[in-house]
Amino acid sequence: METKIEFNDRLLSLGLARVSEAAAIAAAKFIGSGDEKKADQAAVDAMRAQLNLLDINGVVVIGEGERDEAPMLYIGEKVGTGLGSGADIALDPLEGTTLTAKNMPDALSVIAMGPRGSMLHAPDVYMDKLAIGPSYPQDLVHLDMTPTERVRALAKAKNCAVKNITVCVLERPRHNELIGELRQAGARIKLITDGDVAGIIHCAEPEITGVDMLMGLGGAPEGVLAASALKCLGGQIQGRLVFRTNDEKKRAEKAGIKDLNQIYNLNDMVTEEVIFAASGVTNGSILKGTRIINNMLETETILMRSKTGSIRRLTCRQKVT
Repeated sequence: METKIEFNDRLLSLGLARVSEAAAIAAAKFIGSGDEKKADQAAVDAMRAQLNLLDINGVVVIGEGERDEAPMLYIGEKVGTGLGSGADIALDPLEGTTLTAKNMPDALSVIAMGPRGSMLHAPDVYMDKLAIGPSYPQDLVHLDMTPTERVRALAKAKNCAVKNITVCVLERPRHNELIGELRQAGARIKLITDGDVAGIIHCAEPEITGVDMLMGLGGAPEGVLAASALKCLGGQIQGRLVFRTNDEKKRAEKAGIKDLNQIYNLNDMVTEEVIFAASGVTNGSILKGTRIINNMLETETILMRSKTGSIRRLTCRQKVT
């Protein structure tokens, strides 16, 4: 009988940091270039090359589309040497292609890894998301609540006024009604142009970021990536898939989604212990961007393991090539 190789998150964690570093460095060459596609492609190529050096039998479960959309890192793509443990991989080689092209804050290279079968195979559709930080009772806020009810519940738990609650929302026309209701309720709004993975991570450290909650529609794959980060940092997230067409519903069914109306919590999206790494491409509130100092290329990476709760910030300097 074939022996199953244990997923050793401790040994794999530093390798995962190198993967996000490589993608960030490659994308950084296109900061301010105005060329989103070249920035994204450079990050993809660098991430794939580094992933294929890891001794894992990995499968991309959260990626950049289906196989016919290659050369992106597509859903179902096998990565690694094939010699190690089975692994589910969720990734976004460049979260914030527009942010990078325009030299705006908070562009990241992001990747998470867990044992095979540990991550929700979220199709590339919208997800209605709701996230808060750690130390609150489970289901303090819920997707079935109105936005007003959510901010009032959180304010009560924090023992503060609603006016002291800050909600992060993607700046999109689809959120105009949501933003209007939150402002009517008295909450503060932090609008972001891209990157709701970073937005959700902000919720985990409100005392540093000033963000208490995230609400709104974003990509479902990014929801699983963010859940991986919160699995390490602490916090809560809920997500419900939103379908605009029958084709999107078929895509979900193909991915194994049986209940199209299910509300997923953190442990539904990520069922086992994971490791998570993110490297800064442009300067942001989470990480410093990739930069050149005295002819040395410097990157900053956050590396986390949910099993131990460890959070490391790694600064890497290497010669400019």
